[in-house]
Amino acid sequence: MDNQTRAARIKLVAFDIDGVMTDGGLHYTDDGHELKTFNVQDGLGVVLLRRAGIDVAIITGRTSHVVSCRARDLGVEHVFHGVGDKGSVSAGLLEKLGLQWDELAFMGDDLIDLPAMTRCGFAIAPANARPIVKQHAHMVTEAGGGKGAVREAIEFILTAQGKLDAAFAPYLGAS
Repeated sequence: MDNQTRAARIKLVAFDIDGVMTDGGLHYTDDGHELKTFNVQDGLGVVLLRRAGIDVAIITGRTSHVVSCRARDLGVEHVFHGVGDKGSVSAGLLEKLGLQWDELAFMGDDLIDLPAMTRCGFAIAPANARPIVKQHAHMVTEAGGGKGAVREAIEFILTAQGKLDAAFAPYLGAS
C-alpha cells in the first residue's frame, strides 16, 4: 500500500513531543524549570488538522507542564504524559474513539515510539529520527523535529484526503 492510500484513511494523528514537535533539546532554568521551543507553523498545522475533522493526540514519554500548555493552546484534548508503552496507550485511545489501527498515524523519532509506529496505519518519522525508527516509518519528512516536520506530515495527510485546499481557503480570502 502506498503512502497516499495510508494517509487517506487517517482519522487520528498522535505525536511524540521531544524530537518531533521540538528539536529534542531539553532546556532548564537555574531553578530547574523546563523550557521547550515549539514551531508555530507546526502548531497551525495541528489546528488545520483538527478543523479538517481529524483528531489529534500527544503521547510523550516525559511529563511536562509546558506540553500541557502547548496542547491547550492548540486545542488538543488527548494528552498522555510519562508514557512508557506508547503502543498500549495508543491501543486504549483507539478503543475509546472506536477506531482501528489503520486509522492512526503516529509520528515519532526514537525507540520508545516504535511500539505504536509498527502497528499504526501510517508511521511518520522526522528527518532527525534515529535510523531504526526511519526503517520502520512509512514516511520520513524532509524537515527535522521542531523545524516544520509536523506541518509537513499534516499537509501530506490533508492532501491525501483532498482537504488541503479547504484548510487553506480561509487564509486566501475571496477569489
